[in-house]
Amino acid sequence: MVEEPPFRPREKLIEKQKMFQSIHKPTYLKGPMDKITSIAIPVALAGSSIYLIGRGIYNMSHGIGKKE
Repeated sequence: MVEEPPFRPREKLIEKQKMFQSIHKPTYLKGPMDKITSIAIPVALAGSSIYLIGRGIYNMSHGIGKKE
C-alpha cells in the first residue's frame, strides 16, 4: 500500500493549532471571516423581516392591496 502524503505539513498544523488555542473567543468567531456568517447574515435577516412585517401591518391598517 502506498502512503498518501498529508495535505499540510505537520509543522503548519501545529502552528495553526497553537494560534486557535491562544485566542480567547468562542469557537465560531475564531476565523478571519467568521464575523460575516455569525453577525452580518443574522442581522440582515432580522432587518428584512422587521421591514416586511412593518410593511404588512401598514398595508393592513390602511386597506392597501385588498381584494374586492
